[in-house]
Amino acid sequence: MAQIAFAPDVFTWPADEPRLIGGRCTSCGTVTFPVWPSCARCGSTEVEQHLLPRRGTLWTFTTQEFLPKEPYAGGETAETFRPYGIGLVQLDDEVRVEARLTESDPATLRIGMEMELVVVPFRTDDDGTEVMVYAFAPVEGS
Repeated sequence: MAQIAFAPDVFTWPADEPRLIGGRCTSCGTVTFPVWPSCARCGSTEVEQHLLPRRGTLWTFTTQEFLPKEPYAGGETAETFRPYGIGLVQLDDEVRVEARLTESDPATLRIGMEMELVVVPFRTDDDGTEVMVYAFAPVEGS
């Protein structure tokens, strides 16, 4: 089965250790995700790609309890939809990233737990191509 990333410039993939592609302002050092054409802090257009850390800590989370609309829909129907976790993950002191979580049970998630970037299936297109998306998974023992 063919697999493609949902967007080519958001994370490195295929890769054994995928990384999110952020941006770093060369004028003031501000880091963003995703890459923006100009710096949100100082307005400079001198922004370069910057690979973000693979691991971070869960800053906050919730669960998606209803079928999302486009462009966030993953091909589920009302019958097949299962709630999933969404969280903000703090990556070093650089940036917080909103992402799907591989864990959806709030009882197993806790603020401050270590999380690691993974690439997971998002949907399967009509031609059988599996569209992949980034998510964060709890690190065992954290």
